[in-house]
Parts: sequence; structure tokens; C-alpha cells
Amino acid sequence: MSNQPYGYEGHHGQQQGYDPYQQPQQPQQYPAQPQWQGYDESQAHAQQWETQQWQGQTWETQQWQGQTWETQVQPQAPVAPETAYLPQQTDHRPHEPQVQPEPLAEPRPGAEPGYGPPTLTGNARVTDAQRARAEGRSPIIEPGMQPALITAVLGLLLAGAAAVGEFALAVPLVILQAVTAAGWFRLNGMWPARQGIVLAFAGALAADAALFAAGREHAPAAILGTLGVWVLLAIVLGLRSHADPDERMYGLMATVASAALSIIATGYLAAVADAVVVGGVAVAVAIVARALPLPTAASVVVALLAAAGAGVAVGEVTDLGSSGALLGLAAALCALIGHRVAAYDYPSRFVHFTAGVALPLTAAAPAVYLLGRALG
Repeated sequence: MSNQPYGYEGHHGQQQGYDPYQQPQQPQQYPAQPQWQGYDESQAHAQQWETQQWQGQTWETQQWQGQTWETQVQPQAPVAPETAYLPQQTDHRPHEPQVQPEPLAEPRPGAEPGYGPPTLTGNARVTDAQRARAEGRSPIIEPGMQPALITAVLGLLLAGAAAVGEFALAVPLVILQAVTAAGWFRLNGMWPARQGIVLAFAGALAADAALFAAGREHAPAAILGTLGVWVLLAIVLGLRSHADPDERMYGLMATVASAALSIIATGYLAAVADAVVVGGVAVAVAIVARALPLPTAASVVVALLAAAGAGVAVGEVTDLGSSGALLGLAAALCALIGHRVAAYDYPSRFVHFTAGVALPLTAAAPAVYLLGRALG
């Protein structure tokens, strides 16, 4: 038997014995990559990093590194910065001539005025009235014959309804009050002003209702009381507005004036019926005569004389008699003032058919009421 330990093999492929004190075999060291001439420094660092990773990683890490190239992070191509210089594009197309806008033609003196869009505060451009003053022309445009005929029809309706009774008179009166409220706001360049128009018209209806409830003998208290309440209401609503102070004050004054005029028209309902008949006819005749193609002074004289004659004629039919001439003359004078106000500062056609129709009759209401009570 051999004196070698069990399991030991000889030099030529024989089994050697297991030595428990034998040191564990160190992993094989890979030689460093040779530094070739011209070898890139970045490649050298990458090779060194791979060597270190191979030495210090476990089997699992080696397995991860052994995956296919599709699971590895691919290097990204460098992205050009946003501020990179772009080559200038040269347009080789022939240049087309630019069409210059034609200048607007200046308005000729004496031509029909143009009306701009209505606003609350007015336009920044020069208005037609300012241009007319600068050129020495009058800013007054008369409403014309058509609004005068409508005023005459409405005046005759007031006269005929007054002869029938109070409730019949309320129908054309309400129409007059509505047109007055809308026409005053449009005359002041405030359109659309629905809240102000509705507020003024509501005050007129409230005055009519108060007069029906209180009776003609308490007409001043009903009219003035309603006017005071509506002025206070307009002030409260004006203070709640978020507009500029100037616009707020301008709107407040327009609302108060519109409500006052609409409420004053209730005087027809408070006046004596005969006075309303004479006054309505006198205003109708005076406004038609004023619209005749005559010089201003001549048309005013003709209108006043025609109103006085109509007052005498209608007064003979009623109980007023010859005193109807005075009432007709006073009503016509107030109507001409309202007609002049509706023609001021280049109003539009809509103003002519609202304020131009209603203001003559509305302005005559106090004279009809006061003289009717005095003469009757």
C-alpha cells in the first residue's frame, strides 16, 4: 500500500488529497489593457471602470451586465441648444408692392352731419356740434314736419281722451310719458340706458297711480311727493354705481331730469278737462306751424298766432270761452321751448322721433294745469 493520504493522486493526473488548511484560491486577475499609442483617454477611463466593476460585482450583477444590448442605456446624441445659430433664410420671391390706404375725405362744409355711435361718456373725436361751432355754423337741427305731425296726432288724442274721461286720458298719457323718458336719455347721448328709462317711466306710472288714488284735489301732493321719492331713489342707485365719478354724476342728472319730465306730464291728468282739450289742440297747431319752411323768427310768430286762434276757437266750444286764447298761447310757448331743446346739438333721427315728438307736449303740461285751474 502507498503511504500517501487517501485520495491523493500522483503528478500525472492522479488524485491529490484535500488539504483543509489550504488558502482559498484568489480570483484570476485580468491584466490591464495596454495603452496603445493614440488611445483615447475617455476610452481608457471607460475600460478601467469596466474592470473595476467586473472585479467588485457579484454573480447577479454579472448576470445583469450580461443582458443583451437592447436593455442597456444607449448614449444620447447631443442636443443642439435652443439658441443655436440658424442660417438666414433668403427670400428669392419678388416683392409685391404694398397698397397704401386712401385717406378719408374731409367733410364738406354744409353737408349732412354724420352721427357716431352713441356712448355714455361721448367720443374722444371732435363731435359734429364742436365742428359746427368751430366753423361758425349753428348746432341746431329742427326735427322737421314728420315728428311735428306725430306730435299733432298725440296732442289731438290727449284732447279727445280728456273730453271722454280720466281713464281714457290715461292711455295717450302713458304713451307720452314712455316716449319722454326714452327721448331724454337719447338726447343726452346715453343709449341704451334701459335702467334709467325704466326708472323714469316707473316714476311716471307711480305718479299716475297716486293721482288716481288721491284725486285731482290732491294732485300737487301726489305729483311732488312721487317726484321727491324718485329723485331720492335715483340718487341711491347712482351711489351704488361703479362707474367713474363724472359718468356717475352725468347719469344721475339724466335720470333725475328724465323722471321729472315724465312725472310732470301727469299734470294733464290733474288738469281740468276743458284745459286739456284747449291745450292739446293749441300745441298741435303750433308745432305744425313751426315746421313750415319759413325763417325761424317768422315760423315762431306764426306758430304762436295759430295757437292763440285755436285756443279761442276751442274755448268757445268749452267753458273757457275767450280765455282759451291765453291758455293756448301759453301752452304753445312752452311747446316751442321743448321743440327747441329737442333740436339742440345735432340730434339723430331717433331723437327727432322721440324727444322731438314728446318734449313739446310734456313742456306744456304745467301751463295747461296751472292756467286751467286759474281760468276755470
